[in-house]
Amino acid sequence: MIKTWFKSGSPWIWMTAGAVSINLILVAGLLLLISVRGLGHFWPGDIKEYHYQDRQSPETVIIGEETETALLGAAQARAAGYELLNKGEYLVQHLVKTGNRDILGSDFRWIQNQYIRSQSTPDDLLCVERREWGNFYGRLLAVKENGVVIAQGQQAWTVALEKLDSAKSLYNQIDKLQDKDVGAINYNLERLRLKQRALELKNQWNGVVSQEFADKKLAYELEYKVIQETIGKFNQDLKQYSLLVSEAGGRQVNIPLARIVKISRPNQMSILDKSIDYVRNFIDFISEDPREANTEGGIFPAIFGTVLMVLLMAVFVTPFGVIAAVYLREYARQGVITRIIRIAVNNLAGVPSIVYGVFGLGFFVYILGGNIDRLFFPEAAPAPVFGTPGLLWASLTLALLTLPVVIVATEEGLSRIPKSIREGSLALGATKAETLWRTVLPMASPAIMTGLILAVARAAGEVAPLMLVGVVKLAPTLPLDGNFPYLHLDRKFMHLGFHIYDVGFQSPNVEAARPLVYATSLLLVMVIVGLNMFAITIRNNLREKYRALEN
Repeated sequence: MIKTWFKSGSPWIWMTAGAVSINLILVAGLLLLISVRGLGHFWPGDIKEYHYQDRQSPETVIIGEETETALLGAAQARAAGYELLNKGEYLVQHLVKTGNRDILGSDFRWIQNQYIRSQSTPDDLLCVERREWGNFYGRLLAVKENGVVIAQGQQAWTVALEKLDSAKSLYNQIDKLQDKDVGAINYNLERLRLKQRALELKNQWNGVVSQEFADKKLAYELEYKVIQETIGKFNQDLKQYSLLVSEAGGRQVNIPLARIVKISRPNQMSILDKSIDYVRNFIDFISEDPREANTEGGIFPAIFGTVLMVLLMAVFVTPFGVIAAVYLREYARQGVITRIIRIAVNNLAGVPSIVYGVFGLGFFVYILGGNIDRLFFPEAAPAPVFGTPGLLWASLTLALLTLPVVIVATEEGLSRIPKSIREGSLALGATKAETLWRTVLPMASPAIMTGLILAVARAAGEVAPLMLVGVVKLAPTLPLDGNFPYLHLDRKFMHLGFHIYDVGFQSPNVEAARPLVYATSLLLVMVIVGLNMFAITIRNNLREKYRALEN
């Protein structure tokens, strides 16, 4: 009976179904873990005040957010130097985000539950998100203008919110002037210098041209002077206001509003208020630039760089992949050489991605980019233009990496088209090229689009080759801006995958970076899943559109 059951193949079907189910459960569990850890980071948690006293120090006050609770076994606790005061097998300890790094030296602290004398969540506890040194936790005492107290007590909170809105507006104006206006002037001055150097190399530099360049340079310098005066005025206005706050130990600290991003009192917030603040925090995360060695702020440059690189990669890989597949399937003689080429293409899909990165660095950057600099940008020497890792070479490297996926998918789509379709088109007087362009390729478009989007999905998650051909920890400017030629293919860029690696493994503040790793990982997974779902939708729509022709 059992022998017959095995011969029927049912056990293998059930084993396959079980393996698939286990894989789905593991994937769902991983996504759930990433979602909970990542999305939970944006929820404004309550600020607690602990009265804490261990055996080695007098009673102290600790203020912060409880981020994690852990159980330490009795043996581990004793090995770590802790003595269990209560009979039990575990020592309960809490990881508290105390902030105030400029005062305490670190953002986080482990405290043992058995040493906590009392804990509470007073409504007046304040969280100040700063542009430097992370969060500050304490109490608001007063608001100052030019060192003079203008509000204190209950009135201080209302005045602080009003002044902070004005300060943020001024800060944004300063940031816009520095990044866009001053950046544009510096860019134009550099272009002017390179033009001058090019004319000197061609022996075309003379007095008339020199005067023309001097006038342009003077105009840029005058514009720069006006902008600097405006920035100086804004900075002077910005430095007028500050907050007087006290930390857990009672020490009073002045925090200029110019260094503050946000202030909040989570203990006073309702569920609705926290939900609104949660949405704002998430929007800030995907729309702002990173701060504090990428452990604070947002990830907009990484999102922008990832999307732009993938789009450029798609532009490069699509024509080459489709043309190669069309030649192999429609024009090449099906012999030994064609079979060897197909084997080579399939093998290329299994080559480690870092190998493509080494190839891109050696061929695209050093050979191709170096020759482009010598031929077209001699005035920039010795500084490289295209002879250094950048957006263009990263896109080409990933295009080469994903080319086998597009070729195989397109060729599979072409092979499924019935021979009678081609013969009918030729019989009606169409040429082979017309048959291919107007009949065969449209019917194969579902496979082409599927191959392209799968290639995009893979490229979005690649990191190893990008570390060699253009990605950086923090890009000073975006590859796309308002300066001619607008799209700067020679610039370096940020990438979500590399951002995860950098924050998770290179950050000096591990505990602060951990939630950002989960949040960025979730965002990257969502991008890849969205691309795959988009591919399936397009494939199904195109398949339904051309199903009648296949029948």
